[in-house]
Amino acid sequence: MIKRWIILWLVCIGLTACSTSNSETKFQEKDVAKSKSVIEKVIERNISPAPVTPFKMAKEPKNFLLIGIDSRGERSSRSDAIMLARYEPAEKKLKLVSLMRDSYVKIPNHSMTFSKLNHAYYLGGKDLLKRTVEENFGVKVDHIAIIDFKGFINVMDTIAPNGLDVEVTQAMIDDMKLSAMPGKQKLHGEDLLSYVRFRHDNMSDFGRVNRQQEILISLKNQVIDEFSSIDGIAKFPEIIKQTLQNVETDLNFDEAFSMGASFLLNPVNDIQTLRVPVSNSFENKHYQHAGSVLQLDLNENEEAIKQFLRKN
Repeated sequence: MIKRWIILWLVCIGLTACSTSNSETKFQEKDVAKSKSVIEKVIERNISPAPVTPFKMAKEPKNFLLIGIDSRGERSSRSDAIMLARYEPAEKKLKLVSLMRDSYVKIPNHSMTFSKLNHAYYLGGKDLLKRTVEENFGVKVDHIAIIDFKGFINVMDTIAPNGLDVEVTQAMIDDMKLSAMPGKQKLHGEDLLSYVRFRHDNMSDFGRVNRQQEILISLKNQVIDEFSSIDGIAKFPEIIKQTLQNVETDLNFDEAFSMGASFLLNPVNDIQTLRVPVSNSFENKHYQHAGSVLQLDLNENEEAIKQFLRKN
């Protein structure tokens, strides 16, 4: 029961993550009461026992550390994508901070004092990565959610079984070993993973961030009509059941359920994004123990994050 609402909330964030600040939601105020009734019936039919107070709305802002790891089930892995997500339910806002994985940061209480940000997960898992983010960027993380390569593929094939249309270059085709021509092509789970991870062009990891955003936009455009309507709510349990094994999180029941209800019935209409390091705040460096890194001005980037999370 807890995991279902966790996945529901994460899917909702993923589908809206690239909406603009002026985007309109299909849920109007007049629909909220009807929505509650539908959700309650879905809960009673699919989840037993139903919560006593199912619509206690989340009010306090929460910071989430979203981690995509470069693993297909192996024990040792690095974080391939790192993002901070601040959910502000009362203001209907979602703030996303993409943290570049090659950022050169201090690893707390470790013999390798400085290394790439994604190396923290390899050295000490989610807890060390959480502490590294908190201590280097001055932000408190309330909860963590993790997805690996296999989970990403499964989620893509579940949410977009017919694939997504993307623009591919000859370099991508060669790298991904696609039987295709340059231009718009329809890719599915495994190839979509290769697409969002591609970095062999002059944009490198910065291009990866752009493609991650592109995929989120494509997902939103494909499924928002189906799952943002009242009738669509009833379809969520089956989607949730198919993705139960793909996300690991530390959210407890009360937090997951209240945020899920808040997100559905009081939808976000303001999405703001930031990339760290911010422009003109880093240098490309190379260290023998770490390889090519982004040498950050940590003070400047910490202040940029604080201002971004504080602003209205």
